[in-house]
Amino acid sequence: MSSIREVSRVAGVSIATVSRALSTPEKVSKEALRKVHEAVEKVGYRPNMMARNFRAARAYSIVVLVPNLSNLFFATVIRGIEDAAQQKGYSVLLGDTRDSSAREEEYTRLVETRQADGILQLRPHTPGKSLQPKADIPIVSAAGCEDTPYPSVRIDNAGAAEEVVNYLIAQGHERIGVLAGLAANPHSRDRLRGYRASLERAGIPFDEDLLVNGDFTMGSGLMAANHFARMKNRPTAIFSMNDEMAIGCIKGLKTAGIRVPEEMSITGFDDIEFARYSDPPLTTVAQPAEELGRASFNTLLELIEGQELQQTETVLPYDFVVRKSTPPRPR
Repeated sequence: MSSIREVSRVAGVSIATVSRALSTPEKVSKEALRKVHEAVEKVGYRPNMMARNFRAARAYSIVVLVPNLSNLFFATVIRGIEDAAQQKGYSVLLGDTRDSSAREEEYTRLVETRQADGILQLRPHTPGKSLQPKADIPIVSAAGCEDTPYPSVRIDNAGAAEEVVNYLIAQGHERIGVLAGLAANPHSRDRLRGYRASLERAGIPFDEDLLVNGDFTMGSGLMAANHFARMKNRPTAIFSMNDEMAIGCIKGLKTAGIRVPEEMSITGFDDIEFARYSDPPLTTVAQPAEELGRASFNTLLELIEGQELQQTETVLPYDFVVRKSTPPRPR
């Protein structure tokens, strides 16, 4: 069986350096870290994680609470979390909460019983419904919303939505449908606020008939298309609050005989990988999903290590990506 001494010999560094590389990699140079990792793989060394955790009184694992494991945006955020966690020697436990507060509480017990060191919450905070912060449990909201009562990493959802609708108005659209997520979801709330702010600035009255609530899935986008297609005075453009609903809506509109984008433009939100391959390629808000994951893990690690946060809310920049689903409206 290989040992830390053998890793030291193959890597050409001291045993102390090997130990630091495996327990606190941030304290080791990149070159030394590379040598140690290569040596570990070469000799097949597997450190005794149980012994390390016992000595450090840490589990070296975190729990990620995911409201929908099939959501492609969440999958990309989790990739960023996994990358950052692995670099620091942490494992990631995925908690499939299915938007259930009771399931969230079950996963929280993993931290309370020292089986994990902290929580990353992917469900945006809803007062009275979401997991409430507890003084002894490190928790960070990843891809969250405004007014979260604990540390969060997010984008400006309202600002991004307003920019999208401003663009559609500049393209000549006035009747702009909005395909929202669940009405109680804070992301839906913030993005709807941006939508309405853009209309108000342009002097366009808000029309309740142009609002359709989905649930952030392609299926709900398909159903929303039926509503828009049946309207006597149809919108000429649709702002969808995520890409999956937009892609489903495009399929539904085409099935109803409506040409996209010639007769109806559409935008999304998130910039999942499929957005660029949809027909037509989807104009959308590109969230920095992996960076949201990495930044939220690094914030959580600071809390786990007892550091004082320089800021409790991090707002990352987004990109507005224009593709072929939003040409100028014919005059």
